[in-house]
Amino acid sequence: MGEVSFTSKEELYNRVKPALCAKIAQLHRLGYTYVQEVDVWNYLIKTKWRSSKNLMLSDIVDDILHANDEDIDIYLKGEIARQKRRAHFHQKLEIV
Repeated sequence: MGEVSFTSKEELYNRVKPALCAKIAQLHRLGYTYVQEVDVWNYLIKTKWRSSKNLMLSDIVDDILHANDEDIDIYLKGEIARQKRRAHFHQKLEIV
């Protein structure tokens, strides 16, 4: 079987989206209903794949499907905590 190459991370993301969807379905069944596909992707980009070179597509799919659910949850909660949280006052609100 020949090598598969991608011209961008976005192209790779779209290729592995079925694996991401499967992982999200698993996470949702386990009660992690707030986790989205992009969260799993970002978790792996920032942790497992950050210093990896020459990853094979099969390894990437395997990493997605076998990523630790609790580690993803901890990562996502940390990302949310780092965001600046503030009240939004710029949208129009009608009060009766």
